[in-house]
Amino acid sequence: MALSKKGGFLALSDESIEKLDKEMPADEELYDLAELFKVFGDSTRIRILYALLEAEMCVGDMATLLGLTPTACSHQLRVLKNNKLVRFRRDGKTVFYSLADDHVRLILGMGMEHILE
Repeated sequence: MALSKKGGFLALSDESIEKLDKEMPADEELYDLAELFKVFGDSTRIRILYALLEAEMCVGDMATLLGLTPTACSHQLRVLKNNKLVRFRRDGKTVFYSLADDHVRLILGMGMEHILE
């Protein structure tokens, strides 16, 4: 990135600003990313995701483990499922939840690494 002096301050060159502007994701993509990070802003949902790091679980077991009502746990799982962070499978009447993919593991791992630095 090229710097130039503007108004007594160092600033990016017009060429650098144009390059950054072209590389900037679309506003809709940035909005979607911000919405995804809002999902991670709830400690109950983070606890659910951490529980699912270890094993696939049904709502009843997860609620017991985390000290939640099954209704509260189901509500948070719905939010996580709608945001493609967890997936589910049915086995008879029981629904089992797991992390959607390795991206979720990476996000949690990187977040934890960042706060522990």
